[in-house]
Amino acid sequence: MRNRSASSLFITLFLSIGAAISFFPIYMAIANSFKTQGEMFQSFVALPSAPTFDNYVQAFHKINMLNSTINSVIVSVLGIGGIVFCAALAGYKLSRTPGKASAAIFFLFVASMLVPFHSIMIPLTRMANGLSVQGSTYGLALIYIGLGVNMAVFLYHGFVKSIPRELEEAAHMDGCGEFQTFFRIIFPLLLPITVTIAILDFLWIWNDFLLPMLMLTDSDHYTLILSTNTLFGEYNKEWTLILASLVLTAIPVIIIYAFFQRFIMEGITEGAVKG
Repeated sequence: MRNRSASSLFITLFLSIGAAISFFPIYMAIANSFKTQGEMFQSFVALPSAPTFDNYVQAFHKINMLNSTINSVIVSVLGIGGIVFCAALAGYKLSRTPGKASAAIFFLFVASMLVPFHSIMIPLTRMANGLSVQGSTYGLALIYIGLGVNMAVFLYHGFVKSIPRELEEAAHMDGCGEFQTFFRIIFPLLLPITVTIAILDFLWIWNDFLLPMLMLTDSDHYTLILSTNTLFGEYNKEWTLILASLVLTAIPVIIIYAFFQRFIMEGITEGAVKG
């Protein structure tokens, strides 16, 4: 009994230390975002002596937050919608179609997950330029669909196996075509894994910096993360404004993740166990 209590105490202590280490950068960002530049350099760890919202007001205007937020929302919604639509159809069809060809195509989707993004940056930018989609938020969303569909196909493929084939057979007997069967019967049952994919891809697309930096050239099309980068001057880095803008950028992610985080583990676990 004592060994069990000691073990439980050790685990609690270990997790508490880990949580404190993880929370410390968040504390640093929030605390320093309410300081002046001079006060921040005096002490990075101390709480602000006279909290000010001026950094948030200036950051809001300097990064053109309203326009940047709209761009981020457009890219995220179109990217996630395209990934879910394409991957759900592909994962369903590959899972329900036995054979070597289906297995080979699925293998290509899985294998593409192992390709580092840095190795395809130059070909990707050239292809985007050739297709005249570089510099466009819609073109950026299209590229996110291409990069994100492989993981989504992998997750859908495993989850579809948990759905009984009898449901599809009954739908076919009632006169439903293949697309009607999928969208009316199968797709609603894929809700847990769909929510999981949507949240994970939202976190990825919303917080991504490298791909928008490569693809967007006009500041009017900048996403929030890319607009924040404009606060880094050649000789002057406005850290208090940068931290304030990062806090503003993180708020939508925190809210969405807080409401839907339970679906992430549920969707992945169900797909892995039943698949």
